[in-house]
Amino acid sequence: MSDSQAKPSRRGFMLGAAVAGAATAAVVTLPKSPAPETTVSEETPPKPENGGGYRVTEHVKRYYKSTLV
Repeated sequence: MSDSQAKPSRRGFMLGAAVAGAATAAVVTLPKSPAPETTVSEETPPKPENGGGYRVTEHVKRYYKSTLV
């Protein structure tokens, strides 16, 4: 090792462990933000009983149009 690189010390390790522990404790004790409410669109048709469910929507039509060469 060169003189410019410091040897790892127990003091540095203990300081790092203490900082990591304090950060973990802070994250755990912070109040959680409420999850955004998800709303289901009333326009969504019911799912098919026998599987499938593929629908050609405007989004799908735009995709197919973008793949034309």
